[in-house]
Amino acid sequence: MVTVGLMVRLEAKPGKELALAEFLTVGLALALKEPETILWFAVRLGPSTFGLFDAFPGEPGRQAHLTGPIAAALMAKAPDLLAQEPKIERVDVLAAKVPG
Repeated sequence: MVTVGLMVRLEAKPGKELALAEFLTVGLALALKEPETILWFAVRLGPSTFGLFDAFPGEPGRQAHLTGPIAAALMAKAPDLLAQEPKIERVDVLAAKVPG
């Protein structure tokens, strides 16, 4: 069961759209190593706009994710790839259909 999540909006710098898409694709390998990350999606919302959605069983999992390797890698690459700071929103999951 998931109860909390993160919605992150990312805007690529001009000319960095492909590099950001590739970076996010590689992030899946890191997400698979996080036992408390029940759901992890990297999506493209528009030509230069991307997003991440993650869901966790509780706040400890969300905190572990925010301080883990994916967040660290994103913040390290942000100056090169992003036109602005990532917009990170903490959300409460009201209902979910999760494969199980």
